[in-house]
Amino acid sequence: MRMNKTTCPPVSFDFTGRFLLPVYILMFIIGLVANGWGLKSLLHNWKKLGNVNVFVLNLGLTDVLYLLTLPFLVVYYFMKSKWLFGEAFCKITRFCFNVNLYGSIGFLTCISVYRYLAIVHPMRAMGRITVTHSVIISVIVWLLVSVQSLPDMFFTKAFRNNTEKCFDTTDEAHVDEYLKYNLGWTLTGFCIPLLITLGCYGHVIVVLCRTNTIDKVLKQRSLKLMFILILLFSVCYIPYHVLRNLNLFARVLIKQRICHKWYDGVYIARQISRALVCLNIALHPLVYLHGHEDIRAQLRRLIQQAHQAVMQLSVPPTQFSLV
Repeated sequence: MRMNKTTCPPVSFDFTGRFLLPVYILMFIIGLVANGWGLKSLLHNWKKLGNVNVFVLNLGLTDVLYLLTLPFLVVYYFMKSKWLFGEAFCKITRFCFNVNLYGSIGFLTCISVYRYLAIVHPMRAMGRITVTHSVIISVIVWLLVSVQSLPDMFFTKAFRNNTEKCFDTTDEAHVDEYLKYNLGWTLTGFCIPLLITLGCYGHVIVVLCRTNTIDKVLKQRSLKLMFILILLFSVCYIPYHVLRNLNLFARVLIKQRICHKWYDGVYIARQISRALVCLNIALHPLVYLHGHEDIRAQLRRLIQQAHQAVMQLSVPPTQFSLV
């Protein structure tokens, strides 16, 4: 419903700090433990590193890059959205988030393509794709993601004459230009990789359903990986990009003094999507588990040890009688 007013009522920003502060603290703890363990396991099995696991390793490195910035965001929201580290470091922090986000999407797409080649075109891919090729492709992904994210750093990230704010987009004065940039960024950094991933796994499903000669273990792993990627895109990436662009569009309308009652709802949904996109650093270790049998065996041992420790603690102490 549109409201005919010369100025739109202000959107309440109090929700952001109250909501994102505990989310960032929780994601930092979970991401640090999960990715630290996953990367340690991958490096421990470095000699067994395969083509796909090169991308898994880079996926973990994007998470580490983002994890290093989370303590500063925790301080920011703990101080009620007062940025204490200057606009330059604010831009670096946001850049690291964007590299994590689009780097993750890029490497997940590479994993999808490699899995597609291994199942649909095994004879063509066998021996022709080496670890060196995977490393080169990974470098290209890092470069493309950095080039896509770099223009974001040239937009203002704080109010003019006030360095206390640290916007994840930009200020009101430049929101029109930022919306155009963000739409192009969404297309190249998210929509195209999503279509490639859907195309690869759509074809994989067809092949798995039609062919009975493919190993059952390979089928199970492929279906599990497909489920993980669908989960990541559906929960973490799709809501974030839809609501990010919709919120920017609402800000453009507010700047033009075109008011609607749905602005508050879009803003709150947008903040929730920011929390959901952070889940990617907690869900990526599922890719580690899927990709390496040794890592899954280590996890089973850890769970068994933890279960035994809990059982020992739950057993009452033995009653000794005095002789």
